[in-house]
Amino acid sequence: METKDLFIKSLLEKDKKLLYEILDEIYPIDIAIILEEIEEDLLLVFCQMMDKKRLAEVIEQSELTLQKSILEHFSMSDIIEIFSYMSNDDIADIIGELPFQLRKDILRYMNKSESNEIEHLLGYAPDTAGGIMTTEYLALKGDLTVQEAIVKIKQIGPRTEVLDVIFVLDKAKRLVGTVELRDILIADERSTLYDIMNDNVISTYPDEPQDIVSQLVSKYDLTVIPVINRRGALLGIITVDDIIDVIVEEHTEDLLGLGGVSKEERVHSTLSDSVKKRLPWLIVNLATAFLGSLVISSFEEIISQVVVLAAIMPIIAALGGNSGSQSLSVVIRALTLGELDLKEDWTLISKQLFIGLITGLSVGSTAGLIIFLRYKNIYLSLIVILAMTGSLIIGSIFGFLIPVILKSLGIDPALASSIFLTAITDVSGFFVFLGLAKLFMPFLL
Repeated sequence: METKDLFIKSLLEKDKKLLYEILDEIYPIDIAIILEEIEEDLLLVFCQMMDKKRLAEVIEQSELTLQKSILEHFSMSDIIEIFSYMSNDDIADIIGELPFQLRKDILRYMNKSESNEIEHLLGYAPDTAGGIMTTEYLALKGDLTVQEAIVKIKQIGPRTEVLDVIFVLDKAKRLVGTVELRDILIADERSTLYDIMNDNVISTYPDEPQDIVSQLVSKYDLTVIPVINRRGALLGIITVDDIIDVIVEEHTEDLLGLGGVSKEERVHSTLSDSVKKRLPWLIVNLATAFLGSLVISSFEEIISQVVVLAAIMPIIAALGGNSGSQSLSVVIRALTLGELDLKEDWTLISKQLFIGLITGLSVGSTAGLIIFLRYKNIYLSLIVILAMTGSLIIGSIFGFLIPVILKSLGIDPALASSIFLTAITDVSGFFVFLGLAKLFMPFLL
C-alpha cells in the first residue's frame, strides 16, 4: 500500500501528464481497486483531477465504502453531474445506502423525472428483480415500420443501457415481444415491428427474488430480461452484467454460509465486526458439541474398559460428517439452481439411503480390515463396519433432509445446514458406535 502511495505521489508532484495517460489506459475497475488502497488525501486529489464521466465509471465499479468516500469530496451539484453519467439502477444502489437526510437532499436536487424513477427503484427490496433492474431501455410501439424504428433508435439509443434488444409494446403499452437490432437492420423497411418480433418473451415480476431471476437468465441464455407488472406493462430491464454480479454474490454468500460466516464480513473488516459476526455461530457450535459430549459421557464405563474405542470414535463421526457434507453440497446447489422441486422430489431420500448403505459398507469394510490387522479382534472390526455403515446412511439422509426442510421453512439452507448436520452426524455416530460396543462388550474384553 505504501509503495503505491509513494508512486502516485511522485507522479502527482513531477509528472501529472504521465499519470493522466496511465489512467486513460486502465479499466475503471482497476482504478477502483487502486483507490481502495491509497490514503485519504491522495483519494481527494484523484477525485479532483479526474473528469466527471471517467469518475462515474470508476464509482460504478467501486465498493460501497469507496463510493461514499468519493462522494463526500464533492458538492451537491458535482454529485448530480457525476450521476448524470450513471445508470439509474446504479444510482439507486448508491443512494439507497446513504443516510436518510443526504438521500433526501440528493433526490430533491435532481430533476423531477429522474428523482421519481430513482424513488421508484428504491421502493423495491435490493435482492429482488425490481431492486436490480434499470429503467433505461429501448421500447417501441409494435405498429412502427422498420424505417420508423431505426429513426427512433438513433434518437433514443444513446440514453439506453442496452441497444441490441428492442422491446415491443402494444397500444396499451403492454410488453408483447422483442426484436434484435440485427433483425431490424436486415428486415424490409416497410415491415412493422409486429411482423418481425419474437412474441415468446421470457420476463419476470419486480418482486421476484434475484436468485430466481438469475436462474431464468442462465436457463434461457438471455442477455437481458424484462421486468413487467401484473398487467404486462414494462417496468424495466435487467442486464446480464447485473445477473453476473448476482450469481457471484449468491455463490459467495453460500460459501460463507457453509463456513458459518456472515456475508457482510470481509478480510479487511474491523476486529470487532468480525468477532460479532462469528461469535454467535461459534456459540451454537459449542451447544451442539456438548450434545456429542453427553452421548460419550453416558458410555464412560464402556470406554474405560475398552480404551481403544476412544481412538476409533472420531473416525466414525468424521466419515458420517463427510458423507453428510457431500449430500449437503449437492442439495444446496440443486436448491440454488432451482433443480429440486420440494413437492415432487422427496422420493430422492431413498437414493440417499442406498448411497449411504453402499459407501458405508465399502468404507466400513476397509476400516474394519485395518482395525482387524491392528487389534486382531474380529468383533471390533464388525462393530466398525456396522457403525460406519449406519453413520454414513444417517449422514447422507440428513445431508439431503436438512437443507430441504430449512428451505421449506424460509431459512437460508446454506447458512444453517452445516451446524445442524454436524450435530446430528456426531451424536448419531457416537451413539451407534458405542451402542454396538456395549452390545458386543463380552467379545471385546
